[in-house]
Amino acid sequence: MEWTLLAAAGLAGSAPLVAFFVLLRRTRAEAPPPPTPVPAAAPEPVALPRPAEPRKAPAPAPLGERLARTRQALVGRLAGLLGARRLDGALLAELEVLLFGADLGVKTAEDLLARVRSEAAGGDAARVRGVLRAAIAEKLEKVEPSGDPLTLAAKPHVVLVLGVNGSGKTTTIGKLAARHRVAGRTVLLGAGDTFRAAAREQLQRWGERTGCEVITGPDGGDPAAVAFDTVQAALARGADVAIIDTAGRLQTKVPLMEELAKIVRVVGKGLPGAPHETLLVLDANTGQNAISQAREFTSRAGVSAIALTKLDGTAKGGVIVGLADELGLPVKYVGVGEGVGDLRDFSAAEFVDALFGT
Repeated sequence: MEWTLLAAAGLAGSAPLVAFFVLLRRTRAEAPPPPTPVPAAAPEPVALPRPAEPRKAPAPAPLGERLARTRQALVGRLAGLLGARRLDGALLAELEVLLFGADLGVKTAEDLLARVRSEAAGGDAARVRGVLRAAIAEKLEKVEPSGDPLTLAAKPHVVLVLGVNGSGKTTTIGKLAARHRVAGRTVLLGAGDTFRAAAREQLQRWGERTGCEVITGPDGGDPAAVAFDTVQAALARGADVAIIDTAGRLQTKVPLMEELAKIVRVVGKGLPGAPHETLLVLDANTGQNAISQAREFTSRAGVSAIALTKLDGTAKGGVIVGLADELGLPVKYVGVGEGVGDLRDFSAAEFVDALFGT
């Protein structure tokens, strides 16, 4: 290569330059080859810490513990009343007062009293107690849902949730969404209570907690529009379940009750057949007023099932018997605490056992 360069430069006859390039070439030939790179040693594997074992959810408290106040108000007082006495006219009169004061509802209390009069006349405390237990169990069995309460009727399965202010609607929605999520379903929540900003924020917190998207609207906006948008979003995203909140309203406020009928119509336009479930949330603390609420909401919005909440903190849980007797609406869920797992499927046998003891 060096000779080629010299010839090109016209310097091939220059002896000093020729000697210089000969020396340069010889030096290159005698230089040791560059060392062969040695691959770096592989790093020692680092043992990653083992993930902690998943914590098991605490076992739910026995229902009897959560219904302690209702049990004392009904069965506890019954035991004190009966004692060692046998059923006669005087005892029947006292029993009538007890039943009418147990938030069962007038019709239901009268029916239970007639049952005791006909089947336990002259009987002892055990007989009276047994007749009452059997009669209450029969009424509750009629409203126990058949099959899994979380069964879906469509995709998306649309649930419209109703109730008065403070009944526990939004909390019930969050707990219900959590149960569907545990079942592996995708859930959208609709913040249809557009009149109370705190309701939307509460629902959004539940959405974050359960991993559910929340569809919202402007403050004071049309709740029917939010309900429609929720259904459309559920269809577009292929969600399994859409649960729509509504503003709390008193059953005596006619315009607000009529608004519910509008929401139902609009949801049906967005998805024929929807809502597939209209769940009325009732606060057990309201006692017999819950029966009036259920009657009015059903006439306006076609309630398909009931969730009775706050049973753990009230002595008025006997209203569930009146609801079953007078309206016959399925009681899907009972709320017995603040935890996510405290929205339980209603079981007539379990409820009666909790009241009377197994």
